[in-house]
Amino acid sequence: MNDDVPRDGVNTLLVVDDQADVREALRLLLKSEGLACVGAESPAAAIAAARKREFDCALIDLNYMRDTTSGEEGLRLLEQLRQEFADLPVVVMTAWGNVPLAVQAIRRGAADFVEKPWDNARLLAIVRNQVQLCEALRAQRRLKAENALLRDAGSDDLIAQSPAMQRVMALLARIAPSDANVLVLGENGTGKGLVAQYLHANSHRASRSFVKVNMGGIAESVFESEMFGHVRGAYTDAKSERIGRFELADGGTLFLDEVGNVPAAQQPKLLRVIEDGEFERLGSSRTQRVDTRLVAATNADLAAEVAAGRFRRDLLYRLNTLEVVLPPLREREGDILLLARRFLQRNAQRYGRANVQLAPSAERALLAYSWPGNVRELEHMMERAVLLTDHDQIGAGALAFGTNASVADDLDQMTLDQVEVWLVRRAIGRFGNNLQRAADALGITRQALYRRLEKYGLRGEISDVGEGD
Repeated sequence: MNDDVPRDGVNTLLVVDDQADVREALRLLLKSEGLACVGAESPAAAIAAARKREFDCALIDLNYMRDTTSGEEGLRLLEQLRQEFADLPVVVMTAWGNVPLAVQAIRRGAADFVEKPWDNARLLAIVRNQVQLCEALRAQRRLKAENALLRDAGSDDLIAQSPAMQRVMALLARIAPSDANVLVLGENGTGKGLVAQYLHANSHRASRSFVKVNMGGIAESVFESEMFGHVRGAYTDAKSERIGRFELADGGTLFLDEVGNVPAAQQPKLLRVIEDGEFERLGSSRTQRVDTRLVAATNADLAAEVAAGRFRRDLLYRLNTLEVVLPPLREREGDILLLARRFLQRNAQRYGRANVQLAPSAERALLAYSWPGNVRELEHMMERAVLLTDHDQIGAGALAFGTNASVADDLDQMTLDQVEVWLVRRAIGRFGNNLQRAADALGITRQALYRRLEKYGLRGEISDVGEGD
């Protein structure tokens, strides 16, 4: 069997059969459906392959050369796969007419079975269904793990010693238990994403999914597919069904970050699901219902956008049932040093600098600064100080404020990657998360900027996630 090279975003099957012509026939059939395959000629080879990479479904024969009739080798392989890879659906293949063996396999954990010689349409339908179920199960488990982290974090991750933030926390405590939609407003870097997480973690939906989507990062051409999902065949490359963000967040909370960037043509579709809780997957006529609480965030002046005709007034009214305005860091004097020490400690642990601390001169400088980049700028400053300061005492001279010349002075100490990270962050900050303008300023395409965000793990920094936002 000539294995297809698994690619990112392509579902991959493990095909186990001791006959090379069978593996090759399955590879060609599944390839026609946009699925990649990795073949294995024995149970031992199958287990070895499954330990090397993640598969979306396993298609295994029950009889091998050692024992061509009883199916015991295949049943043992099935049990081992189920034991080691609980999320992996296993479809068994058995000779035509051997239904009792297939039933035994189902009892031991097989997801389904096909008979040899197989019917192409039935086999493909089974595989498509199992791949979709596998994707949904893994997505749910990831979301549950994230939700557990959110619940563990609690209100301690929101530092609120300043009067301005204490007022915000009092409001959040009142509105979190409700199902009302919330619009979170504030400058870039003020912590809108963390507020969304707090609202979810302190609601009756806390045990369900918290799903975040950066509305500024979705191309208009794929908006419906991302938000509402699509069915197989909805467009040329739609080889399998896709679950949209609203469906993933059913029963939980959907966080629409940068909501001011929703294209005008897509706003009516978003309005409908917010008003009625109904939508159709792209390419389907079947209406689905969801029960989702919405938290939206933006740094844009949506009232001005409405007046200019770029944002629907009725959509704004649906989003801002309750409104939370986050104060900029310059209005949170009582929180600045607490945040700085927390970020310093976090990065000291991360980079093995256990004894590092702020000198009194650094603390005075932090309190005197105006913080145009808000909490996110403070977090980056503390990380940079830990990385570039040799002494355990970090003085005021080691802090890079804004476009301070000290940053340029340290360029000769940075690697090429560190310089590129600094330039990307600076451009994004200058243009208020407008990626197209940041890319233009850097002299690269928007797609090239996205690749750098992915390369350096910076995507979260443009999505208001964490106290550093």
